[in-house]
Amino acid sequence: MIRPSRLHRCESSITLFIAAVSLVPLTLVAAEEPVLDNGRAVYQAACASCHGSSGRGAPPSLLALDTPPPDFTDCDFANREPDSDWMGITYEGGPSRGFSEFMPAFQGALTVEQVQLAVNHIRTFCTDQRWPRGELNLPRPLITNKAFPEDEAVITTLIDAGGLGSILNKFVWEQRFGPRSQWEVVVPFGWLETVDVIEDDGSTRWSSSMGDIAFALKHAFYHNHEKGSIVAIAGEIIFPTGDDELGFGNGTTVFEPFIAWGQILPANFFFQTQLGAELTADKDKAENAAFLRCALGWTTTTGQFGRAWSPMVEVTAGREFASDADIRYSIVPQIQITLNKRQHIMFNIGVREPLNERDVRNSQVVFYLLWDWFDGTLLEGW
Repeated sequence: MIRPSRLHRCESSITLFIAAVSLVPLTLVAAEEPVLDNGRAVYQAACASCHGSSGRGAPPSLLALDTPPPDFTDCDFANREPDSDWMGITYEGGPSRGFSEFMPAFQGALTVEQVQLAVNHIRTFCTDQRWPRGELNLPRPLITNKAFPEDEAVITTLIDAGGLGSILNKFVWEQRFGPRSQWEVVVPFGWLETVDVIEDDGSTRWSSSMGDIAFALKHAFYHNHEKGSIVAIAGEIIFPTGDDELGFGNGTTVFEPFIAWGQILPANFFFQTQLGAELTADKDKAENAAFLRCALGWTTTTGQFGRAWSPMVEVTAGREFASDADIRYSIVPQIQITLNKRQHIMFNIGVREPLNERDVRNSQVVFYLLWDWFDGTLLEGW
């Protein structure tokens, strides 16, 4: 009923609901209990006192609230989260997701099935079908890009497990605009261990630098909640801002177009894939290449609406367009975990293991910290 990122105090709703479903007759004519067997009936009995019959929210002056209730007709607000998030906070109350105690828990007053009916009714308040549903916002793999447009900040780290030392980081800021689109900025930086050619005695030294900064646009041109599918196209321009002599970049501008597809599968499984190319402005500095990335995962929760765990396996393949180049394969087992009650801070860790050319390619430990900033600050929801 109430999206976790826009929770407002509804202390009066539980009182009104109990009065509606269990009013003891005070007159000779007994009052009939409402029949809560459809979404509209459940919503009117349990939610409308705060959120209004139309979903736009009751006037704050009638509720004695500091801020007005959220507007369920606002599709940018209403369609971002999956049903499970709305149901969790409605069924278990505000504190279960790090929100105010004035959002009551309807557990015991409503069944899970009745809460689902009410959420189904709330979904009808957004009439603009261009906005993808939150169920299509699948867990983010370590390597494969998602199709869902999102408001996230992510920092990813790759650490070489063999050979010379390498700690490479990538900070990504993503922001939605319009119903289906997103822009993002990528800022890489890190540290590399290299052989000291000046001393020429086999010793090594560490160097640090910023990498090649990138800017990208993504648009989800197809989504279907009933079929569990979302498809997006994107284009990324990578600028030669890094020190390529130290290994922090290609030394040339690269254009990376790709298509991404996400698919919900039965039994809480999901599949994501990304197909794209790397087209360079200067082939003397970097070869054109193509890549394919696929991720298969499964999500389970602690309890009915608690912390989410998403183990995944990615397989990546990449090949330069040079005639003598081989396809490079890797496998990336990993697990994503939601860290806080609100589930908008997430951690993912895995290992990128090369499947061929192991004499020149090392295993890498890969992890990220993700902040879905639309749902609250870094300190909220714990």
